[in-house]
This record gives sequence, C-alpha cells and structure tokens, in this order.
Amino acid sequence: MLDRLANYFSNDIAIDLGTANTLVYVKGSGIVLNEPSVVAVDQKTKKVYAVGAEAKAMLGKTPAHIVAIRPLKDGVIADFEITEVMLREFIKKAQKKRFFIRPRIVIAVPSGITEVERRAVTDSAQNAGAREVYLIAEPVASAIGVGLPVDKPSGNMVIDIGGGTTEIAVIALNGIVTDMSIRVAGDEMDEAIVLHIKKAYNLLIGDQTAEHVKMVIGSATKLKKEEEMEIKGRDLVSGIPKTLKISSVEVREALAEPVSQIVAAVKTALEQTPPELAADIVDRGIVMTGGSSLLRGLDTLLKEETNLPINVVEDPLTCVVLGCGKVLSNLHQYERIIMKSSRF
Repeated sequence: MLDRLANYFSNDIAIDLGTANTLVYVKGSGIVLNEPSVVAVDQKTKKVYAVGAEAKAMLGKTPAHIVAIRPLKDGVIADFEITEVMLREFIKKAQKKRFFIRPRIVIAVPSGITEVERRAVTDSAQNAGAREVYLIAEPVASAIGVGLPVDKPSGNMVIDIGGGTTEIAVIALNGIVTDMSIRVAGDEMDEAIVLHIKKAYNLLIGDQTAEHVKMVIGSATKLKKEEEMEIKGRDLVSGIPKTLKISSVEVREALAEPVSQIVAAVKTALEQTPPELAADIVDRGIVMTGGSSLLRGLDTLLKEETNLPINVVEDPLTCVVLGCGKVLSNLHQYERIIMKSSRF
C-alpha cells in the first residue's frame, strides 16, 4: 500500500546517461531534457559554475581556475562526484513539480559494464535523490524504444552507436542472446580527426571543431560529390591561429580506423549468433540507433560488409531514453531485463 502511494506521488524518471549527452524522460510528460554531459567547476572554490549546454560552450575556453569536465568516459563514470552533481542538477531541471517522495529512476548503461561501474551509477543516482534505481542495458532500451518485439522468440539485432561506446546485441524473449560492447564510438571519431589534422598540417583543433567537421563533411563511404570546409586552429610551429581547408576525402581517411573497428565488432556479433536467430535477422535486418549512427554512409558500409538490410531509425538520439520510459511505465512487464538496486 505504501509502495503504491509512493509511486503515485513521485515524478518517476528515465535517464539515458550518455558520454556526450544526457536525456531525461519524466513519466507522463515525455522527454523533458536533452543536454550535453558536461559540468564546469571552479577549482578554487569547488563550486559548480554551469551544467549541460552552458558548460559545453565553455569547453576549451575557460580561465585556468574554471575547468569544463565531461564526467563520463566510454559510457561509464570517470568522475563520481561530478556525475552526482550533474545528475542532481538534471533531475531538478526535469521535475517542474517537486514531490516530497523521491523518484524511482531507470538508467540505461552499456551492456559491457562491470559490477563496480554498475555500482557507481546506482550510488550516483541514489545520492542525487533517487528512491530506487533500475539499470537496463542500452541496446535493450533502444530496441524497446524503437518498438521491436523483444518479448517474442525471434531475433532482433540492434547496433547502438553513441559517444563513448558501440553496443551490438541480439535480443529475444526479453533478454540479450549475444552482445558485443566496444569502447569505440563518436568520441574516438572526433579524436581521429584531431590527430589527422595535427599530423598532416601541424594544426591543433579542439574536440568541438572536430565534432563539427564530422557532422558536416564526415562520411564512411565515398560521397557523390566530395565537399570541403574551413577550419580554424592553432599552428603548432608558429603558435599563431590559422585557417585551412579540409576535404571530405581526408576526413573519411581519418575516420577509417574507428569505423573499421565498429564493422569488425558487428561481424563478430553476427558470428556468435545462434543459427535460428540469424535467420530472423536476415528477414528483419539490423536496426541502427544512437547519435553516431547518423555518420553519412555508415549504414551503406555495414550493408556492403554484412549483406543484410540496415535500418537507421528516424530519431536515433532518443531511442534509448524512450525505451527506458516504456520500462518505467511498466516495470512489472520488463522485470526480467532490469537490474534492481538495493533500497534504503
């Protein structure tokens, strides 16, 4: 009875705690927040200066005593205290109506997460104000968010390419049959672009510039018409700011290594899939989700390499948090695929 009352009077929340962005879904309201996973901290006073979009705008532009930190790396918590601060701030922003009873929270985590990393996520959420914490694997959450029949005895293959990790899973009967989690995704693509420009031109650019280059002219396969764009950075020889033009051909060459690692992981996951479920995947194809799945030509390349239909969903950025939201609305139905935390 007390549990029912608590559930009725609390704003339950679903969170996609991503390396690049955090999305928050509130039961009954849908997605209410989508902000970068960045926190700006004043090192002198230890005071939080900004969180989210405001903090991301400060990356690489702050005075010495203010540091813009990304507290998650490769899909897991790298800085426990800062993650807690960020979660608390996002939960506060998401809850327009504040109830006395703390919310239950469903959080998506990489399928390859360790027990220690899982505990860190749970503790951070509890310290940020959660009453109960439920963890769900990202590929399962994205499959539910897309609307795949994960509870049926048929194979559904999902590739979720985020900022820190690429999650590949074959799901059937509310469980993961085969999964592959590699810590190569959008961030590694950005790093590859930074490294290429540094080696080829002795020009140092920031991560945000690299991300912009990837989004504007980045691709995994040849473009019908190759493109160029101007980039600005600091010349490593003279130390003076400089502008140069870079082509989509060069960017594709720079991205070849992380892209080939993603392709290899998909092939390995397919090799480990039981034959009966592999037959279902031939019929249904593979579903791609996550922000980095929007890299131009990546679906075409995977189609060529696997000879399977590849479907990039309409809004790949929101699939995981929408899946968490569906789980939140019916915890009993999805009991088998969630990991419940200890209560206190």
